Amino acid sequence: MRFGADMRPFPQAAYWRVWHNMQSLIDRGMDPLRVLIDRAHEKNMAFLASLRMPGFGGMNPDWNTVKGGGGLAVPELRDHQFRVLEELVTDYGVDGVEIDVSYPGGWRNMQPEDAERMLPVLSDYVEAIADMVKTKSGGRCDLGARMYPTETLNREDGLDVREWLRRGCLDYVAPLRYGYFLLDPNQPIDWLIEIAHAADTAVYGFLQPYVRDPATGAPAVEYPTPEQMRAASANYFAKGVDGLYTWFLHWPPGDTERSILTELGDSDLVMGKDKHYVLSRDVQNGEPYRYPQPIPFEIPHDATGKPFSVPFYLADDFEDATRRIGTVRVRKRVYDLVSADRMDIRLNDRSLQGERCLRTLWDRDTPYNGQWLEYDLRDVCPRKGYNQLEFVLESRPADLNSSLRIEEIEIKVGYSIF
Repeated sequence: MRFGADMRPFPQAAYWRVWHNMQSLIDRGMDPLRVLIDRAHEKNMAFLASLRMPGFGGMNPDWNTVKGGGGLAVPELRDHQFRVLEELVTDYGVDGVEIDVSYPGGWRNMQPEDAERMLPVLSDYVEAIADMVKTKSGGRCDLGARMYPTETLNREDGLDVREWLRRGCLDYVAPLRYGYFLLDPNQPIDWLIEIAHAADTAVYGFLQPYVRDPATGAPAVEYPTPEQMRAASANYFAKGVDGLYTWFLHWPPGDTERSILTELGDSDLVMGKDKHYVLSRDVQNGEPYRYPQPIPFEIPHDATGKPFSVPFYLADDFEDATRRIGTVRVRKRVYDLVSADRMDIRLNDRSLQGERCLRTLWDRDTPYNGQWLEYDLRDVCPRKGYNQLEFVLESRPADLNSSLRIEEIEIKVGYSIF
């Protein structure tokens, strides 16, 4: 079904524009998808068609998982999507097709009670898709998949990614979680890189578009700076991904966005420049199909002596002098902190008490809410790879019984000429 055919009259301007833009091409005898494919090839780019698998326009509403339907547990839905993929491969000659099983908008691939029994069924289905793609295209078409970042999340939605890779079904995988648009330099995909490379399958690190989002308590959306995008990209490269995958850059692309895209294509450009790591925050609601984030978290007023740890990964090599690292700063935003509080902050079991600390206001309009603490690291340095930041409350005023809350953690790495 053509997009928008079931929406007229249109409920919003965006859908109205899509419909009439497409219609203007159709009226001139042009196929909108063919226009995109030809334009990509003119620019020496491959064109990959991504298909959201759990639903399609005009399908039986009883199959809709949001309404309690079976989703991909329904054979008729799987058959329809198979035919769409077959059409893309045979009639359009795309360079690749992508099965998207990390679906947004509250959709699931199936109901939780169906997930376990559907694991082998969907593995056979993906294998059949892979066989069709290779046969129909003569082996010239890639098959990729977007899926969840953790193995547990995938299996809970009927996806046995490990088995798909064991059978050699996929040419690449792109892990992401829809509905969570924060750029995560610590996405937990080490397991996927290991098993994908063992199966000779590429892994593309997915770079989400925001560093702050109202879904995690921010007042507005904030796009990443080049230093922030560079930090997440560097972590992916250091962990061994084969490429990067991104979307939703600030539109229309200006000089900043074009420089970001240039750097993403070259790991050497990414690794040897300033980086700004922003640890991702957890969502404020109980959204399903998410992996937990270490911040924010609370330190109760009476939890003196108890350590609270935050793990994070850094791609920079701090011991190699040729890397030209000049500055390293760790920045933390602490809610309800007062000057009388005593807290020991440790990096990899070494206290930061001897390092220079700059305190600034959290917010000029509500300065009593908390402070930013920024440590200029000289003697205590992080290491390449996994690190751990530890917070230990030593004392809090006896007549103040609110909890401290660690809201944000950032690491800035500055490179110099020499």
